Amino acid sequence: MILQALFFYLFSAITVASALMVIGSRNPVHSVLFLILAFFNAAGLFLLLGAEFLAMLLVVVYVGAVAVLFLFVVMMLDVDFVELRQGFLQYLPVGGLVGLVFLVELLLAFSGWVFAPELVSQPVTPIPPLATMTNTAAIGQVLYTHYIFFFQIAGFVLLVAMIGAIVLTLRHKPNVKRQVIADQVHRSQIVEIHTVEPGKGI
Repeated sequence: MILQALFFYLFSAITVASALMVIGSRNPVHSVLFLILAFFNAAGLFLLLGAEFLAMLLVVVYVGAVAVLFLFVVMMLDVDFVELRQGFLQYLPVGGLVGLVFLVELLLAFSGWVFAPELVSQPVTPIPPLATMTNTAAIGQVLYTHYIFFFQIAGFVLLVAMIGAIVLTLRHKPNVKRQVIADQVHRSQIVEIHTVEPGKGI
């Protein structure tokens, strides 16, 4: 029990410190690296809670895909951060209001034991059919039965967002050879016969 508490405080301290460095670092690449560190330590906290599926999902999805994608985008794009900071004072009131709302929500979440102490005192028990399953099987059972429509709607929204991003960013540049699938399917159009005159090219 003492060892579990030590690991909890270790992972928590590193997660909070990494989160602060994400928003405090001047270099965006360093911010993404601190974000990856925060993800790893949050996965350690999930392991301490016995949610190994969520821990591996956090590492594989967020660290392996999202955070690395952010890192490559930040490193490959030539972003003028000095120009981006020029409009900081313009959006400061709106950002301060949003930050205040988040602060109030965090205070309400952490002070929930004051408003409803009976919820904290009562431990959460799993649903009887899911009590004998593993975490992965229990999540799949709940997600694909009780929340299947919400899951499908979320997938549809992500599909529309992906198509919209492709449509908005796709630009057809002139004088650029593009793949014509119809010409590749019809083998008769693959080979073109040209009569080349002596001393001249095609």
